[in-house]
Amino acid sequence: MFSSKNLYNYGMKLTFYGGAKNITGSNYLLETSGKRQATRILVDCGLYQGSSFCERHNYEPFPYDPKTIEAVLITHAHIDHIGRLPQLYKAGFRGEIFSTPPTRDFSEQLLIDSEHLLIKEAEEKKLMPIYNLEDVNKVMALWKTIDYHQKFKLASLEIEFYDAGHILGSSFIVVSADGKRIVFSGDLGNVPAPLVRDTEIIKEAEYALIESTYGNRIHEGVAVRKDILEDTIEETVKSGGVLMIPAFAMERTQELLFELNELVENGRIPKVPIFIDSPLAIKLTSVYKKYSQNPNYFDQEAISMFKKGDAIFNFPGLKLALTTEQSKEINDVSAPKVIIAGAGMSQGGRILHHERRYLSDSKSTILFISYQVNGSLGRRILEGVKAVKIFGEEIPVKCRIRAIAGYSAHADQNRLLDWLRPMKLSLKKVFLVQGEEDQMLPLAQKIRDELAVETVIPSLGEEVML
Repeated sequence: MFSSKNLYNYGMKLTFYGGAKNITGSNYLLETSGKRQATRILVDCGLYQGSSFCERHNYEPFPYDPKTIEAVLITHAHIDHIGRLPQLYKAGFRGEIFSTPPTRDFSEQLLIDSEHLLIKEAEEKKLMPIYNLEDVNKVMALWKTIDYHQKFKLASLEIEFYDAGHILGSSFIVVSADGKRIVFSGDLGNVPAPLVRDTEIIKEAEYALIESTYGNRIHEGVAVRKDILEDTIEETVKSGGVLMIPAFAMERTQELLFELNELVENGRIPKVPIFIDSPLAIKLTSVYKKYSQNPNYFDQEAISMFKKGDAIFNFPGLKLALTTEQSKEINDVSAPKVIIAGAGMSQGGRILHHERRYLSDSKSTILFISYQVNGSLGRRILEGVKAVKIFGEEIPVKCRIRAIAGYSAHADQNRLLDWLRPMKLSLKKVFLVQGEEDQMLPLAQKIRDELAVETVIPSLGEEVML
């Protein structure tokens, strides 16, 4: 049993309860006695997503007592970082939750949407839902907002949020106590991003947790990814097919709209109907509009476009399918057409209905713009399976398969190293999290070789004294 006396002797204790040798389920417990008072906080509390093996973790009890958690710090609003917060409340948590204002706004929409999907999943698995809408509402009542660089204290801890450049309002978080600084990267952005500001850097920390989703990959440049998008649309239109783009409702969809707006306005792609078939993406886009002229969160170029009156989320040919009926009406529109729909890994959502119709069409194309987790339907299609099962029906995969890594909101290997490099003189240890081992191992070696910093890959449940 871990006691505050041990904490006093050793300083801080960090335990990896998620995101360990896995991309999803981000959840870290930080405990300290400080000099006067013991503190237990979480950084992120995310759902496991992807394979059914991962998702079983969501139904297990928390490995710590939620009643003893004083606060939760949230890096950003993706479900694999926030998705178990209502479950944490249901299990007894009554502390405070801290994030930037956009992260809170996004999280409310995402948790409500996720609640509906989790209830459906629980019914299929004959299990009790892990939380309900009342739990979501009660979690939101505990939620406080903090702007970047607005330092605050929790007992002996001093906390500061920095811009991670990943999605709107995303943060990496620096926690200081008793002369030690530990930084939690959350997810770091793929610079330059068209909507959000560039990832900030810091020059000093003793310990760093850094994501490693693309720890062994180098993304295409922004110009290259736009060219590939343009070529893919032209290729599909020329063949008379349908371009399917599975896209996460937040950031990926809005970035696509930003770039499609430019392609359409400059006549770089043929005139073709472009459908956003995602109620959640449509709702989240309204949050983007809310902050669209706030320089604390939006890129200056995007703010300038908004001020000039360019409706970058609404251009000729764009059609929004909010209702089920509007979604079904997409089927009545003849090809060629472009359909952007959730979910980003084809694990659910409206994209499945379009994949069932068009994966078997050799004239059509499926374009992946997000990371596809091991075990997900999207990953299997990307890896070239000949057939997939959708809604119990065997669907042959005959369409073209394309992928653009450059649309990922995650930093690639070079960017991850660039973020760590200014800290190298002060760093005692780096912990690689939120990645698969084939991405972690090469990144760990790069950090050791180039930065000469001890780098470890923690296991689930592993405890470290700092």
